[in-house]
Amino acid sequence: MFKLKEKLEKSDILKLYTKGFTRPENFQIGIEYERLPINSNSFKNIDYWSDYGIKNLLETFAKEETWDYISDDKNIIGLKHKHDTLTLEPGCQIEISAKPERTIFELKHKIENINTLLAPITERRNITLLNYGVSPYTTYKAINIIPKKRYRIMAKYLWGILSDVMMRETAGIQCCIDFQSEDDAIKKFNLANKLSPFMTAMFANSPIRGGVDTGYKSFRALSWLNTDNDRCGLCGKINEEFSFEKYIECVMKTPMIFIQRDNLAFEVNGNITFEEFINNGWEGTEASLDDYELQANLYFPDVRMRNFIEIRNHDCVGGDLKYAILAIYKGILYNKKAMEECEELFKNLQYKDFAELRFNVPKNALQSKIKKAKALDYAKDIIAIAENALKEEQTGEELFLESIKEYTLKGLSPADVLIKNWNGCWNKNMKKLVAYLSEFN
Repeated sequence: MFKLKEKLEKSDILKLYTKGFTRPENFQIGIEYERLPINSNSFKNIDYWSDYGIKNLLETFAKEETWDYISDDKNIIGLKHKHDTLTLEPGCQIEISAKPERTIFELKHKIENINTLLAPITERRNITLLNYGVSPYTTYKAINIIPKKRYRIMAKYLWGILSDVMMRETAGIQCCIDFQSEDDAIKKFNLANKLSPFMTAMFANSPIRGGVDTGYKSFRALSWLNTDNDRCGLCGKINEEFSFEKYIECVMKTPMIFIQRDNLAFEVNGNITFEEFINNGWEGTEASLDDYELQANLYFPDVRMRNFIEIRNHDCVGGDLKYAILAIYKGILYNKKAMEECEELFKNLQYKDFAELRFNVPKNALQSKIKKAKALDYAKDIIAIAENALKEEQTGEELFLESIKEYTLKGLSPADVLIKNWNGCWNKNMKKLVAYLSEFN
């Protein structure tokens, strides 16, 4: 149990999660879709400040499509229109965050519409938004952090040997899932954690980095393994006795990076945990609910609890593959029978098995061993369970699984195809790699 000072009540923190309770008939699904902006000819990453860089792109898009600015210290770091946003990750990666919808078809329509609006602007600037998990050519030393205070502080603090790669070079896809109660949230949270390393393997799509075959099928996943073990990984050790309160305790026991007051950031540099901040304050400052929300946003497990469940561990992929990610989670986590079938599938696996798989997947993807089987064996069953559940819904969304079945049922991830072509018919030609990846929008 944790102690709170008068200004920050335990009930106030819990409300951040319980306010997400949603009736099943109103469940929606959301996506956060990041892409790498590169020069279509040189393949170098596009920077923020140049004449035809990302700042200029956002300004032009805002003017032409009447979107509003999102700013940090008067610097443009994104755009918003109603409930949709176009924001920047630390290395200028462009993220579309669409308002959650009832069906994946609606999300696809919305993302295609935004892409249609972006296309003439990126083409005029010779920019390709690459559906790929890691920068294929430019490495982090040549990628500047965008002018956002939080990112500058994070870049100095995060201590993992690949944290700069994670921040500046990688792009991923996140899926957002609703829940109806705390019990429902914890069941989905635990199952999402069990599914997550298999999903990383199925959608691995970042083997070529810095112009070379890295030997890893998901270099993006490798970078997350080496970012900051205090705040990354599998939260709660997939414990059936888990709860909102235990999740809060995980957040609170994590070292703090900084505190925000009156638009100023005061670096804490991990010298105290949030629990210590609540109990003892810091340099005359007492903890507030805003402080907790900041701390929770600087906590990066593979599956994060908010007033929805955010599943964060997938390389960026193109075409319908990105919607296949959503289809698998929607099929399983919104269907009681499918959840039970998955739990039965995993019944002989323990936390250590999932944790070990998570460390093996970046290199071996679907060929990773888990006990006496391979990740591939489980992945095929996961797809089948999701497909049957989606067919029951009669919305036609099982269609989105066809794209991943093209890979998984052949024992492949997208990375396997890239590696074969890179070392074969492409003859390590970056132009051919980029052309291939650019086909999948």
